Amino acid sequence: MIAKLKEIKPIDWIILAGILIAIIVGFLTFSHIRQTAGKQIEATSKIGFQVFLRSVTITGNKLPMKNGEKTFLTIRNVPYKDLDVIDVKYDTKKVVLPNAKGKEPFTMVDDVSQAFSYDILLTIVDTAKITKDGAVVGGNKIKIGIPVTIEGQNYRFNGVISDIQIINDEVQNENKDVKKTPDSLT
Repeated sequence: MIAKLKEIKPIDWIILAGILIAIIVGFLTFSHIRQTAGKQIEATSKIGFQVFLRSVTITGNKLPMKNGEKTFLTIRNVPYKDLDVIDVKYDTKKVVLPNAKGKEPFTMVDDVSQAFSYDILLTIVDTAKITKDGAVVGGNKIKIGIPVTIEGQNYRFNGVISDIQIINDEVQNENKDVKKTPDSLT
């Protein structure tokens, strides 16, 4: 018997150890001690997330995206799908200047050196799977700071996710009624 053990090569021991580890992991998963990825989903819910677009140059007099329209979303260079835009806010680029005559030490004014540059904040809704780590949309975790690309019929902008909220239908309807942003940039 000892002579037969000496005939077993090191690669055989590695294969035997791999099979033993696979059996142990399978037993732990089957007995619900270890959770698989599919079992970590706690809920499915509608989420709203904001995409911040910094220094977008628009020389026309209309904003290319509007409330109620769809925009195609690409998350981390992976195309996802068309999503509903429920809110669009924008502002011209600003510069901070010292304020010698007021209560505030600084004041913000339009930056005339960047006449056609805007900061835009889009609120987009989608259905997401909620896990312990956060919301998952299209197989991607949605977190603040993730780079995204939005694309429409006549625009394509790069931005970053700046806020995420789990919403229900009442909140979404309130958002549509609270702020109506004009489509014109003037």
